[in-house]
This record gives sequence, C-alpha cells and structure tokens, in this order.
Amino acid sequence: MKDVWKEEFEEGVKKINKKKIIITIFIVILVVAIIITVGLYVSNKQIREWMDKNVFRKEVEQDTAITIELNEEQIENIYAFNKYIGILNQTKFIIYGNTGNKEASLDIQISNPIFSSANRFLAIAENKGQKFYLLEDKNIVWEAELDGNISQIYVNKNGYVAVLITGTSNKTVIKMYNPEGKEMFSIFLAYTRAVDVSISNDNKHLAIAEVDTSGTMIQSSIRIMSIDKAEKGQTEDSLEKTYTSEVGKLITNVRYQEKGKLICMYTDSITEIENEKENILLESNDKKIIFQAIELENNICYVEEKSSGLFSADSVVNIINTDSKETRQYTVNYVAKEIYTNRNIIALNLGTEIEFINTGGWLVKRYIANQEITSIVVSDSIAGIIYRDKIEIINL
Repeated sequence: MKDVWKEEFEEGVKKINKKKIIITIFIVILVVAIIITVGLYVSNKQIREWMDKNVFRKEVEQDTAITIELNEEQIENIYAFNKYIGILNQTKFIIYGNTGNKEASLDIQISNPIFSSANRFLAIAENKGQKFYLLEDKNIVWEAELDGNISQIYVNKNGYVAVLITGTSNKTVIKMYNPEGKEMFSIFLAYTRAVDVSISNDNKHLAIAEVDTSGTMIQSSIRIMSIDKAEKGQTEDSLEKTYTSEVGKLITNVRYQEKGKLICMYTDSITEIENEKENILLESNDKKIIFQAIELENNICYVEEKSSGLFSADSVVNIINTDSKETRQYTVNYVAKEIYTNRNIIALNLGTEIEFINTGGWLVKRYIANQEITSIVVSDSIAGIIYRDKIEIINL
C-alpha cells in the first residue's frame, strides 16, 4: 500500500514541476523577446520607424485628426495652454478641449493679444495696450489695467505675474502681481530696456534681462531681485546680484528652472546661473546652429544643421539636461524651418511634416501634411496645426 501512495505522490510532484518548468520557460522567452525588441528599437532606426508607425501609432496624417472649424479672421489669435486650445476673436476667448469640443467662452476685452502660460495658468495682455488678464484653467481669476504700453507679460507656475511696460518716462517699468491680482511692487529702469523677465518657481526671485544701447556697443546684463524685499519696499536691498556680460553680447531670454537655476540665452550662447556662478552650457562659435531654446523643464536644446550629402543636410537636435549635463540627440533628414518648445515637448516644423519629440530624445508624434505647414501652437500635452479654415488637434 505504501508503494502505491509513494508512486502517486511522485507522479503529482512531476506534474507540478512540469507546469512550473513550462511557466518559467515562457517567462524567460518573454523577457528575452522584450529585451531584444527594446534593443532593436533603440539601436535600429528602420525598426524604430516601423514600430512607431505600425505598433505605437505615432503617425497622424492630415485630415484624419480631430478638427476645430475656423473663420479666416481667427487665425492670428490662437494659443495652446495646459490641455486646451484657445481662440480669441472679437473679445470672445473660446476654449476647446483635446476632443475638439467647446469647453468655455470668456469675455476678454483684448484685440491684439500676447500670451504667457505655465502649469494651469494663462496670462493674456493687450500688445501695446493697457489691459491684461490672468486665467486659471478655464476661468478668469482677475483682470487689471495700467498706464503705459504693455510690451510683454510673464506668469510662473504658481500664478505670479510680471508685466513689462514702455511708453513712460522710463525706458521700461516692470510691475509684479500676486496670484490674487494685488500689485506687489514696481521696478523702474531709466536707462536700460528689459527684454525678458522670469519668476523663480519658489516665488522668491525675479530675474530681469536688460540691454543698454546708449554706448557704441551693446551691453547686456541680468539682475536678480528679491521679491520679498521689493514687496516690503526695501528698494535698495532688493537687488541681490547683477551679472554683466561681455560687451557686444546680446541677451534675448531668461528662464528659471528647478532648484533656482536661471538659464540665460544670448544670440551666440546659453549660460546657467546657479549658486551665484554663471557657467557656459553652449557656445555656438564652431557650430552651425539654426535654433536654440530654453523654455523647457530642466533642459535646453539647440538644432544644428549638418551636411549629409552634396545637396542635402540633416537637423540634429541636441538636448542638454541642466542637472546632469548629459546630452541626448535626435536627428531628422531635413532642415528644420521652425522649432516650438514647451516644458517637455520640442516640435520641429520640417515643411510638410512636424515631429514632436520629448526631452528624452524620443519621438512622441509625427504629423504628415499634404501641404506646407505655416503655423502651429504647442503646449506640453496638446498641439494645434493651423490652416486657413481649421485647426487639426494632436494629443501629445
């Protein structure tokens, strides 16, 4: 009797072991297949192109995307922010979602708008006018008017707003507002012109990029202001640091990133100010750089044109992580006509194609048109391809 039980027990063990072996083999094969597939995707461009198109469905062709119908007079005043596309027409700001449906209609008394957005906030101002608004998501938070002519508006991710004003007795006046619309302070630049501003993510500092053209050579500088001290009226103490560039260098943009890093873009270089030191991230002296941008999250990018044949050239997108200083590259076999950047998205207009890539250097979406693409709007989650009679929506 014992022998029979022993045989049955051993037979059961064998059956269990066979099942375990089969499952283990299947898992091993699956893991190996995944590793091989990932390796081929990363290393083989042709396989990656095929998988992007046929497996991941990253290609979108004209007339197959969701659309928003347009009137011809609407084309100029279109902006992408957060997960929406907004159209300003005859003092009505119509907000559309990523399905093409109208989600809100706001009264905005502006005809020639300039925009700035961050996170869920959108600031809209009348270019060379006096009126401006702050929106949060799909609602107007506050609106205001001021004296002078607005030349630029900037909002940070927490809803703090800086407005640049010209047409007064000073070259530039900068007014700053808190998220509730209360004016915090004003800064007057009597002899220099402010070309850009940026508010730090912790709301503690205001960076002002300014240019002095009174001499025989251009002189650019960046001043770092303490927002807390300026708000308390401590005017003399509010200036924490001034960084003066070499004579002849022209600054165009400044942008705060995480950890208090300030990225500064000149016409021929990009620098980083951190811990009161300014370090060079990029110099374009020995490169054929056709575009550069700093409006990214903890990254900068530049597009370099490189010859690929007698009558052909590639565009190489170089993405530099400002924390690790690691560079990632993405190459297209065309010369880029324009680039658009927003947080983690870089859009390359190649004429009849647009490639949307992320800051990791990977393709997010490719849009293929049957005509020349002349205008697009981009946020970090939605893009709009603008035609005479419609906008085609690309979800990123």
